[in-house]
Amino acid sequence: MTEMFKLIQPSFIPSLDEDFRPAVLANRAFRNGVTASGGGVPLLFGLERPDGSISRFETCVYPDDHPHSGANLAYVERLVKFLIWQRGAWRIYVGGPRRIGEHVKHQYAPDGSRAFDFHFMGKNVYDRTFSVEVCDVADVPVEREGGKRLGRNLNGCRIGFDLGASDRKVAAVIDGKPVYSEEVVWDPRNHIDPTYHYQEIITALQTAASKMPRVDAIGGSAAGVYVNKQVRVASLFRGVPEDRYDEVRNLFLRIQDEMGVPLEITNDGDVTALAGSMSLGDNGVLGIAMGSSEASGYVNGQGQITGWLNELAFAPIDYSPTAPVEEWSGDRGCGASYFSQQCVFRLAPKVGIDVPDDLTNAEKLKSVQAKLEAGHEGAVKIWQSIGYYLGYTIAHYADFYDLRHILILGRCTSGRGGPLILAGAHEVLGAEFPTLAAQINLQLPDETNRRVGQAIAAASLPVIE
Repeated sequence: MTEMFKLIQPSFIPSLDEDFRPAVLANRAFRNGVTASGGGVPLLFGLERPDGSISRFETCVYPDDHPHSGANLAYVERLVKFLIWQRGAWRIYVGGPRRIGEHVKHQYAPDGSRAFDFHFMGKNVYDRTFSVEVCDVADVPVEREGGKRLGRNLNGCRIGFDLGASDRKVAAVIDGKPVYSEEVVWDPRNHIDPTYHYQEIITALQTAASKMPRVDAIGGSAAGVYVNKQVRVASLFRGVPEDRYDEVRNLFLRIQDEMGVPLEITNDGDVTALAGSMSLGDNGVLGIAMGSSEASGYVNGQGQITGWLNELAFAPIDYSPTAPVEEWSGDRGCGASYFSQQCVFRLAPKVGIDVPDDLTNAEKLKSVQAKLEAGHEGAVKIWQSIGYYLGYTIAHYADFYDLRHILILGRCTSGRGGPLILAGAHEVLGAEFPTLAAQINLQLPDETNRRVGQAIAAASLPVIE
Protein backbone atom coordinates (compact mmCIF):
# COMPACT_ATOMS: atom_id res chain seq x y z
CA MET A 1 0.00 0.00 0.00
CA THR A 2 1.05 3.58 -0.66
CA GLU A 3 2.83 5.58 2.03
CA MET A 4 0.64 6.57 4.99
CA PHE A 5 -2.30 4.43 3.89
CA LYS A 6 -2.40 2.30 7.00
CA LEU A 7 -3.79 -1.20 7.29
CA ILE A 8 -5.45 -1.77 10.64
CA GLN A 9 -5.42 -5.07 12.51
CA PRO A 10 -8.97 -5.90 13.61
CA SER A 11 -9.87 -6.47 17.25
CA PHE A 12 -11.56 -9.72 16.23
CA ILE A 13 -9.01 -11.67 14.21
CA PRO A 14 -10.30 -14.70 12.29
CA SER A 15 -8.43 -17.59 13.86
CA LEU A 16 -7.61 -19.05 10.45
CA ASP A 17 -6.58 -15.77 8.82
CA GLU A 18 -4.35 -13.61 11.00
CA ASP A 19 -3.40 -11.38 8.05
CA PHE A 20 -6.99 -10.20 7.49
CA ARG A 21 -7.05 -6.38 7.26
CA PRO A 22 -10.62 -5.11 6.84
CA ALA A 23 -11.25 -2.47 4.22
CA VAL A 24 -13.58 -0.58 6.55
CA LEU A 25 -10.88 0.00 9.16
CA ALA A 26 -8.29 1.22 6.65
CA ASN A 27 -10.78 3.52 4.93
CA ARG A 28 -12.01 5.04 8.17
CA ALA A 29 -8.45 5.56 9.44
CA PHE A 30 -7.65 7.35 6.18
CA ARG A 31 -10.71 9.59 6.39
CA ASN A 32 -10.02 10.37 10.05
CA GLY A 33 -6.50 11.38 9.09
CA VAL A 34 -7.81 13.69 6.37
CA THR A 35 -10.24 15.27 8.84
CA ALA A 36 -7.51 15.75 11.43
CA SER A 37 -5.31 17.44 8.83
CA GLY A 38 -7.85 20.19 8.32
CA GLY A 39 -10.59 18.54 6.31
CA GLY A 40 -8.85 17.85 3.02
CA VAL A 41 -10.33 18.57 -0.41
CA PRO A 42 -13.45 17.07 -2.00
CA LEU A 43 -13.27 14.17 -4.44
CA LEU A 44 -16.41 13.30 -6.37
CA PHE A 45 -17.09 10.28 -8.57
CA GLY A 46 -19.81 10.02 -11.16
CA LEU A 47 -20.57 6.55 -12.50
CA GLU A 48 -22.53 6.47 -15.75
CA ARG A 49 -24.51 3.53 -17.12
CA PRO A 50 -25.81 3.18 -20.72
CA ASP A 51 -29.37 4.19 -19.85
CA GLY A 52 -28.06 7.63 -18.89
CA SER A 53 -28.30 7.10 -15.15
CA ILE A 54 -25.56 8.65 -13.02
CA SER A 55 -24.58 7.48 -9.56
CA ARG A 56 -22.42 9.80 -7.45
CA PHE A 57 -20.14 9.14 -4.51
CA GLU A 58 -18.33 11.86 -2.57
CA THR A 59 -15.37 11.67 -0.21
CA CYS A 60 -12.41 13.82 0.89
CA VAL A 61 -8.69 13.36 0.30
CA TYR A 62 -5.43 15.10 1.16
CA PRO A 63 -4.56 18.04 -1.11
CA ASP A 64 -1.72 17.37 -3.54
CA ASP A 65 0.76 19.48 -1.57
CA HIS A 66 0.12 17.65 1.72
CA PRO A 67 2.94 15.37 2.99
CA HIS A 68 0.47 12.45 3.19
CA SER A 69 -1.04 12.94 -0.27
CA GLY A 70 0.64 9.74 -1.47
CA ALA A 71 -1.92 7.80 0.57
CA ASN A 72 -4.68 9.14 -1.68
CA LEU A 73 -3.78 6.80 -4.51
CA ALA A 74 -4.13 3.55 -2.57
CA TYR A 75 -7.38 4.73 -0.95
CA VAL A 76 -8.89 5.79 -4.28
CA GLU A 77 -7.76 2.69 -6.20
CA ARG A 78 -9.67 0.36 -3.86
CA LEU A 79 -12.60 2.77 -3.64
CA VAL A 80 -13.07 2.94 -7.42
CA LYS A 81 -12.79 -0.83 -7.70
CA PHE A 82 -15.56 -1.22 -5.12
CA LEU A 83 -17.81 1.38 -6.72
CA ILE A 84 -17.73 0.03 -10.27
CA TRP A 85 -18.66 -3.47 -9.11
CA GLN A 86 -21.28 -2.20 -6.69
CA ARG A 87 -22.96 0.33 -8.96
CA GLY A 88 -21.74 -0.48 -12.46
CA ALA A 89 -20.34 1.98 -14.98
CA TRP A 90 -19.02 2.22 -18.50
CA ARG A 91 -17.75 5.74 -17.82
CA ILE A 92 -16.38 7.25 -14.62
CA TYR A 93 -16.01 10.95 -13.91
CA VAL A 94 -13.29 11.73 -11.36
CA GLY A 95 -13.79 15.26 -10.06
CA GLY A 96 -11.02 16.58 -7.81
CA PRO A 97 -7.22 16.65 -7.71
CA ARG A 98 -5.88 15.99 -11.21
CA ARG A 99 -3.18 13.64 -9.96
CA ILE A 100 -5.84 11.28 -8.63
CA GLY A 101 -7.92 11.40 -11.79
CA GLU A 102 -4.91 10.71 -14.01
CA HIS A 103 -3.90 7.82 -11.74
CA VAL A 104 -7.35 6.23 -12.10
CA LYS A 105 -7.28 6.80 -15.87
CA HIS A 106 -3.87 5.13 -16.14
CA GLN A 107 -5.06 2.10 -14.13
CA TYR A 108 -8.31 1.67 -16.05
CA ALA A 109 -6.73 1.45 -19.47
CA PRO A 110 -6.50 -1.51 -21.88
CA ASP A 111 -2.98 -2.22 -20.60
CA GLY A 112 -3.36 -0.82 -17.07
CA SER A 113 -3.31 -2.65 -13.75
CA ARG A 114 -7.11 -2.85 -13.87
CA ALA A 115 -7.27 -4.04 -17.48
CA PHE A 116 -9.63 -6.87 -16.53
CA ASP A 117 -12.16 -4.38 -15.18
CA PHE A 118 -11.66 -2.09 -18.20
CA HIS A 119 -12.59 -4.85 -20.64
CA PHE A 120 -15.23 -6.50 -18.48
CA MET A 121 -17.21 -3.37 -17.59
CA GLY A 122 -16.88 -1.90 -21.05
CA LYS A 123 -17.26 -4.52 -23.73
CA ASN A 124 -18.65 -7.49 -21.81
CA VAL A 125 -21.25 -5.83 -19.58
CA TYR A 126 -22.25 -2.59 -21.26
CA ASP A 127 -21.01 -3.07 -24.86
CA ARG A 128 -19.18 0.28 -24.70
CA THR A 129 -15.54 1.35 -24.49
CA PHE A 130 -14.80 1.98 -20.83
CA SER A 131 -13.50 5.48 -20.14
CA VAL A 132 -12.35 7.71 -17.29
CA GLU A 133 -13.06 11.45 -17.49
CA VAL A 134 -10.76 13.63 -15.36
CA CYS A 135 -12.49 16.85 -14.39
CA ASP A 136 -13.21 19.42 -11.69
CA VAL A 137 -15.75 18.65 -8.98
CA ALA A 138 -18.22 21.11 -10.52
CA ASP A 139 -18.08 19.25 -13.85
CA VAL A 140 -19.24 15.88 -12.55
CA PRO A 141 -22.79 15.35 -13.93
CA VAL A 142 -25.71 15.63 -11.57
CA GLU A 143 -27.06 12.42 -10.09
CA ARG A 144 -29.73 10.67 -12.12
CA GLU A 145 -30.68 7.54 -10.23
CA GLY A 146 -33.69 5.51 -11.25
CA GLY A 147 -35.44 2.59 -9.69
CA LYS A 148 -38.06 0.04 -10.56
CA ARG A 149 -40.40 -2.25 -8.76
CA LEU A 150 -39.39 -5.86 -9.15
CA GLY A 151 -41.55 -8.92 -8.61
CA ARG A 152 -44.07 -9.30 -5.77
CA ASN A 153 -46.63 -10.68 -8.26
CA LEU A 154 -48.16 -13.73 -6.60
CA ASN A 155 -51.31 -14.42 -8.63
CA GLY A 156 -51.71 -17.53 -10.75
CA CYS A 157 -49.69 -20.67 -11.35
CA ARG A 158 -46.03 -19.78 -11.54
CA ILE A 159 -42.64 -21.44 -11.85
CA GLY A 160 -39.61 -19.93 -10.15
CA PHE A 161 -36.06 -21.14 -10.67
CA ASP A 162 -32.64 -20.29 -9.32
CA LEU A 163 -29.53 -21.39 -11.19
CA GLY A 164 -26.42 -21.77 -9.05
CA ALA A 165 -23.02 -23.10 -10.01
CA SER A 166 -23.50 -26.24 -7.91
CA ASP A 167 -27.23 -26.84 -7.97
CA ARG A 168 -30.38 -25.68 -9.69
CA LYS A 169 -33.55 -25.03 -7.73
CA VAL A 170 -37.09 -24.84 -9.01
CA ALA A 171 -40.44 -24.21 -7.33
CA ALA A 172 -44.06 -24.49 -8.42
CA VAL A 173 -46.08 -21.67 -6.83
CA ILE A 174 -49.86 -21.23 -6.85
CA ASP A 175 -51.18 -17.84 -5.69
CA GLY A 176 -48.02 -17.22 -3.68
CA LYS A 177 -47.83 -20.62 -2.01
CA PRO A 178 -45.18 -23.18 -3.01
CA VAL A 179 -46.71 -26.56 -3.83
CA TYR A 180 -43.48 -28.21 -4.99
CA SER A 181 -39.76 -27.51 -4.91
CA GLU A 182 -36.60 -29.43 -5.70
CA GLU A 183 -32.83 -29.00 -5.80
CA VAL A 184 -30.72 -30.88 -8.32
CA VAL A 185 -26.93 -30.93 -8.39
CA TRP A 186 -25.43 -29.92 -11.75
CA ASP A 187 -22.11 -28.67 -13.10
CA PRO A 188 -22.77 -25.92 -15.68
CA ARG A 189 -19.40 -24.20 -15.60
CA ASN A 190 -17.50 -27.24 -16.84
CA HIS A 191 -19.76 -28.01 -19.81
CA ILE A 192 -18.86 -26.53 -23.18
CA ASP A 193 -22.02 -27.57 -25.01
CA PRO A 194 -24.92 -25.14 -24.32
CA THR A 195 -27.30 -28.00 -25.07
CA TYR A 196 -26.45 -29.30 -21.59
CA HIS A 197 -27.61 -26.05 -19.98
CA TYR A 198 -30.78 -25.92 -22.04
CA GLN A 199 -31.75 -29.51 -21.24
CA GLU A 200 -31.12 -29.11 -17.52
CA ILE A 201 -33.17 -25.91 -17.29
CA ILE A 202 -36.07 -27.12 -19.44
CA THR A 203 -36.21 -30.37 -17.44
CA ALA A 204 -36.52 -28.39 -14.22
CA LEU A 205 -39.32 -26.25 -15.66
CA GLN A 206 -41.22 -29.23 -17.03
CA THR A 207 -40.94 -31.02 -13.69
CA ALA A 208 -42.42 -28.02 -11.87
CA ALA A 209 -45.10 -27.60 -14.54
CA SER A 210 -46.24 -31.18 -13.98
CA LYS A 211 -47.14 -30.27 -10.38
CA MET A 212 -49.70 -27.61 -11.35
CA PRO A 213 -52.88 -27.53 -13.44
CA ARG A 214 -51.29 -24.96 -15.80
CA VAL A 215 -48.39 -22.52 -16.07
CA ASP A 216 -49.10 -18.79 -16.27
CA ALA A 217 -45.60 -17.34 -15.93
CA ILE A 218 -41.95 -18.22 -15.25
CA GLY A 219 -39.36 -16.22 -13.33
CA GLY A 220 -35.72 -17.06 -12.81
CA SER A 221 -32.54 -15.90 -11.16
CA ALA A 222 -28.94 -16.73 -11.99
CA ALA A 223 -25.49 -15.33 -11.40
CA GLY A 224 -24.44 -12.82 -14.02
CA VAL A 225 -25.69 -9.83 -15.96
CA TYR A 226 -28.92 -10.07 -17.97
CA VAL A 227 -30.30 -7.39 -20.30
CA ASN A 228 -33.71 -7.79 -21.96
CA LYS A 229 -33.71 -11.50 -21.07
CA GLN A 230 -30.39 -11.96 -22.86
CA VAL A 231 -27.28 -13.30 -21.16
CA ARG A 232 -24.53 -10.68 -21.21
CA VAL A 233 -22.02 -12.22 -18.79
CA ALA A 234 -22.63 -15.25 -16.58
CA SER A 235 -20.27 -17.61 -14.79
CA LEU A 236 -22.66 -20.50 -15.48
CA PHE A 237 -21.59 -20.43 -19.12
CA ARG A 238 -17.86 -19.89 -18.66
CA GLY A 239 -17.06 -23.15 -20.41
CA VAL A 240 -19.00 -22.34 -23.58
CA PRO A 241 -16.66 -21.30 -26.43
CA GLU A 242 -17.09 -17.88 -27.97
CA ASP A 243 -18.26 -19.24 -31.33
CA ARG A 244 -21.28 -20.85 -29.62
CA TYR A 245 -22.09 -18.07 -27.19
CA ASP A 246 -25.01 -16.81 -29.26
CA GLU A 247 -26.81 -20.02 -28.29
CA VAL A 248 -26.35 -18.97 -24.68
CA ARG A 249 -27.19 -15.31 -25.22
CA ASN A 250 -30.71 -16.09 -26.41
CA LEU A 251 -31.28 -19.19 -24.27
CA PHE A 252 -34.05 -17.72 -22.14
CA LEU A 253 -35.83 -16.15 -25.10
CA ARG A 254 -35.90 -19.62 -26.67
CA ILE A 255 -37.29 -21.15 -23.48
CA GLN A 256 -39.94 -18.43 -23.24
CA ASP A 257 -41.10 -19.20 -26.79
CA GLU A 258 -41.21 -22.94 -26.15
CA MET A 259 -43.08 -22.66 -22.84
CA GLY A 260 -45.50 -20.11 -24.33
CA VAL A 261 -45.80 -17.90 -21.22
CA PRO A 262 -44.17 -14.68 -19.95
CA LEU A 263 -40.65 -15.28 -18.63
CA GLU A 264 -38.35 -12.96 -16.69
CA ILE A 265 -34.71 -13.63 -15.79
CA THR A 266 -32.56 -11.42 -13.58
CA ASN A 267 -29.43 -11.46 -11.48
CA ASP A 268 -29.61 -13.80 -8.50
CA GLY A 269 -28.49 -11.01 -6.19
CA ASP A 270 -31.54 -8.92 -7.02
CA VAL A 271 -33.77 -11.89 -6.27
CA THR A 272 -31.89 -12.51 -3.02
CA ALA A 273 -32.79 -8.98 -1.92
CA LEU A 274 -36.33 -9.37 -3.19
CA ALA A 275 -36.75 -12.59 -1.23
CA GLY A 276 -35.56 -10.79 1.86
CA SER A 277 -37.82 -7.81 1.35
CA MET A 278 -40.85 -10.06 0.78
CA SER A 279 -40.16 -12.22 3.83
CA LEU A 280 -39.50 -9.23 6.09
CA GLY A 281 -42.30 -7.03 4.81
CA ASP A 282 -39.85 -4.11 4.70
CA ASN A 283 -37.34 -2.40 2.41
CA GLY A 284 -33.75 -1.19 2.63
CA VAL A 285 -32.61 -4.80 2.28
CA LEU A 286 -29.22 -6.13 1.26
CA GLY A 287 -29.33 -9.82 0.47
CA ILE A 288 -26.14 -11.88 0.53
CA ALA A 289 -26.25 -15.42 -0.81
CA MET A 290 -23.23 -17.53 0.06
CA GLY A 291 -23.03 -20.35 -2.45
CA SER A 292 -20.53 -21.13 -5.17
CA SER A 293 -19.75 -17.41 -5.09
CA GLU A 294 -21.14 -14.36 -3.28
CA ALA A 295 -24.40 -13.16 -4.83
CA SER A 296 -25.69 -9.82 -3.63
CA GLY A 297 -28.65 -7.60 -4.34
CA TYR A 298 -30.26 -4.51 -2.89
CA VAL A 299 -33.81 -3.23 -2.51
CA ASN A 300 -33.77 0.44 -1.55
CA GLY A 301 -35.95 2.19 1.00
CA GLN A 302 -38.70 2.68 -1.59
CA GLY A 303 -38.85 -1.02 -2.39
CA GLN A 304 -37.11 -0.56 -5.73
CA ILE A 305 -34.19 -2.20 -7.49
CA THR A 306 -31.63 0.51 -8.24
CA GLY A 307 -30.13 -0.68 -11.52
CA TRP A 308 -26.77 -1.11 -9.80
CA LEU A 309 -24.73 -4.23 -10.50
CA ASN A 310 -24.29 -5.21 -6.84
CA GLU A 311 -21.63 -7.73 -7.89
CA LEU A 312 -19.98 -7.67 -4.47
CA ALA A 313 -18.21 -10.95 -5.18
CA PHE A 314 -15.64 -8.86 -7.07
CA ALA A 315 -15.56 -5.85 -4.72
CA PRO A 316 -12.58 -5.67 -2.32
CA ILE A 317 -13.21 -6.11 1.40
CA ASP A 318 -9.72 -7.16 2.62
CA TYR A 319 -6.69 -4.94 1.94
CA SER A 320 -4.04 -7.38 3.14
CA PRO A 321 -1.23 -7.80 0.60
CA THR A 322 -1.46 -11.55 1.25
CA ALA A 323 -5.24 -11.73 0.72
CA PRO A 324 -6.41 -14.56 -1.56
CA VAL A 325 -6.57 -13.92 -5.29
CA GLU A 326 -10.02 -14.13 -6.87
CA GLU A 327 -9.72 -16.68 -9.69
CA TRP A 328 -11.61 -14.79 -12.38
CA SER A 329 -10.57 -11.14 -12.02
CA GLY A 330 -7.13 -11.85 -10.59
CA ASP A 331 -7.62 -9.26 -7.83
CA ARG A 332 -6.95 -9.75 -4.13
CA GLY A 333 -9.31 -9.59 -1.18
CA CYS A 334 -12.63 -9.67 -3.05
CA GLY A 335 -15.89 -10.87 -1.50
CA ALA A 336 -16.11 -14.18 -3.36
CA SER A 337 -13.06 -15.45 -1.48
CA TYR A 338 -14.75 -14.85 1.88
CA PHE A 339 -18.49 -15.46 1.50
CA SER A 340 -18.82 -18.63 -0.55
CA GLN A 341 -17.74 -22.24 -0.75
CA GLN A 342 -14.43 -20.89 -2.08
CA CYS A 343 -13.70 -19.65 1.43
CA VAL A 344 -14.56 -23.03 2.95
CA PHE A 345 -12.21 -24.80 0.54
CA ARG A 346 -9.47 -22.22 1.21
CA LEU A 347 -9.61 -22.56 4.99
CA ALA A 348 -10.25 -26.32 5.27
CA PRO A 349 -6.59 -27.38 4.81
CA LYS A 350 -5.58 -25.02 7.64
CA VAL A 351 -7.54 -27.19 10.09
CA GLY A 352 -6.45 -30.50 8.63
CA ILE A 353 -9.59 -31.17 6.61
CA ASP A 354 -8.81 -32.89 3.33
CA VAL A 355 -11.24 -31.97 0.55
CA PRO A 356 -11.13 -34.74 -2.11
CA ASP A 357 -10.40 -33.51 -5.65
CA ASP A 358 -12.61 -36.08 -7.33
CA LEU A 359 -15.87 -34.60 -6.00
CA THR A 360 -18.05 -31.85 -7.43
CA ASN A 361 -17.91 -28.56 -5.58
CA ALA A 362 -21.35 -29.23 -4.11
CA GLU A 363 -20.13 -32.59 -2.78
CA LYS A 364 -16.95 -31.00 -1.44
CA LEU A 365 -18.95 -28.47 0.52
CA LYS A 366 -21.24 -31.17 1.89
CA SER A 367 -18.22 -33.18 3.05
CA VAL A 368 -16.93 -30.23 5.10
CA GLN A 369 -20.41 -29.38 6.38
CA ALA A 370 -20.79 -32.98 7.56
CA LYS A 371 -17.75 -32.46 9.77
CA LEU A 372 -19.25 -29.22 11.05
CA GLU A 373 -22.48 -30.97 11.98
CA ALA A 374 -20.45 -33.64 13.76
CA GLY A 375 -18.76 -30.98 15.88
CA HIS A 376 -15.31 -31.03 14.25
CA GLU A 377 -13.38 -28.23 16.00
CA GLY A 378 -11.58 -27.15 12.85
CA ALA A 379 -14.77 -26.97 10.82
CA VAL A 380 -16.32 -24.77 13.51
CA LYS A 381 -13.35 -22.38 13.15
CA ILE A 382 -14.02 -22.08 9.41
CA TRP A 383 -17.53 -20.78 9.93
CA GLN A 384 -16.51 -18.63 12.88
CA SER A 385 -13.91 -16.99 10.65
CA ILE A 386 -16.57 -16.30 8.01
CA GLY A 387 -18.65 -14.65 10.74
CA TYR A 388 -15.81 -12.28 11.66
CA TYR A 389 -15.23 -11.51 7.99
CA LEU A 390 -18.92 -10.69 7.65
CA GLY A 391 -19.05 -8.38 10.67
CA TYR A 392 -16.35 -6.09 9.32
CA THR A 393 -17.68 -6.32 5.78
CA ILE A 394 -21.18 -5.28 6.83
CA ALA A 395 -19.67 -2.13 8.31
CA HIS A 396 -17.88 -1.60 4.99
CA TYR A 397 -21.06 -2.13 2.97
CA ALA A 398 -22.87 0.37 5.21
CA ASP A 399 -20.57 3.09 3.86
CA PHE A 400 -22.11 2.50 0.41
CA TYR A 401 -25.70 1.39 1.11
CA ASP A 402 -28.58 2.71 3.20
CA LEU A 403 -29.38 -0.42 5.18
CA ARG A 404 -32.18 -1.56 7.47
CA HIS A 405 -31.86 -5.29 6.98
CA ILE A 406 -29.22 -7.74 5.87
CA LEU A 407 -30.36 -11.24 5.02
CA ILE A 408 -27.80 -14.00 4.54
CA LEU A 409 -28.70 -17.24 2.81
CA GLY A 410 -27.26 -19.80 0.42
CA ARG A 411 -25.81 -23.27 0.73
CA CYS A 412 -22.94 -22.17 3.01
CA THR A 413 -25.44 -21.01 5.64
CA SER A 414 -27.21 -24.37 5.94
CA GLY A 415 -27.23 -26.32 9.20
CA ARG A 416 -24.94 -25.10 11.99
CA GLY A 417 -23.05 -22.82 9.60
CA GLY A 418 -25.62 -20.04 9.44
CA PRO A 419 -25.92 -19.45 13.20
CA LEU A 420 -22.11 -19.54 13.58
CA ILE A 421 -21.71 -16.90 10.86
CA LEU A 422 -24.44 -14.80 12.43
CA ALA A 423 -22.92 -15.02 15.92
CA GLY A 424 -19.48 -13.91 14.72
CA ALA A 425 -20.89 -10.99 12.75
CA HIS A 426 -23.01 -9.83 15.71
CA GLU A 427 -19.97 -10.02 17.99
CA VAL A 428 -17.93 -7.77 15.69
CA LEU A 429 -20.73 -5.28 15.08
CA GLY A 430 -21.70 -5.01 18.74
CA ALA A 431 -18.16 -4.30 19.91
CA GLU A 432 -16.64 -2.36 17.00
CA PHE A 433 -19.68 -0.69 15.38
CA PRO A 434 -22.38 -0.39 18.07
CA THR A 435 -24.35 2.32 16.24
CA LEU A 436 -24.65 0.12 13.17
CA ALA A 437 -25.50 -2.88 15.32
CA ALA A 438 -28.50 -0.97 16.67
CA GLN A 439 -29.63 0.15 13.20
CA ILE A 440 -29.28 -2.99 11.11
CA ASN A 441 -31.30 -6.17 11.47
CA LEU A 442 -29.03 -9.05 10.47
CA GLN A 443 -30.72 -12.40 10.16
CA LEU A 444 -31.13 -15.76 8.48
CA PRO A 445 -34.39 -16.86 6.87
CA ASP A 446 -35.81 -20.12 8.11
CA GLU A 447 -34.32 -23.32 6.69
CA THR A 448 -36.96 -23.78 3.97
CA ASN A 449 -36.72 -20.21 2.68
CA ARG A 450 -32.95 -20.31 3.00
CA ARG A 451 -32.69 -23.13 0.48
CA VAL A 452 -35.51 -22.35 -1.97
CA GLY A 453 -36.50 -18.78 -1.09
CA GLN A 454 -34.89 -17.34 -4.19
CA ALA A 455 -36.76 -19.68 -6.50
CA ILE A 456 -40.06 -18.74 -4.88
CA ALA A 457 -39.31 -15.00 -5.07
CA ALA A 458 -38.20 -15.44 -8.69
CA ALA A 459 -41.63 -16.86 -9.49
CA SER A 460 -43.11 -13.47 -8.63
CA LEU A 461 -41.04 -11.59 -11.23
CA PRO A 462 -43.33 -11.72 -14.32
CA VAL A 463 -46.55 -9.76 -14.65
CA ILE A 464 -49.47 -11.83 -15.90
CA GLU A 465 -51.51 -9.71 -18.28
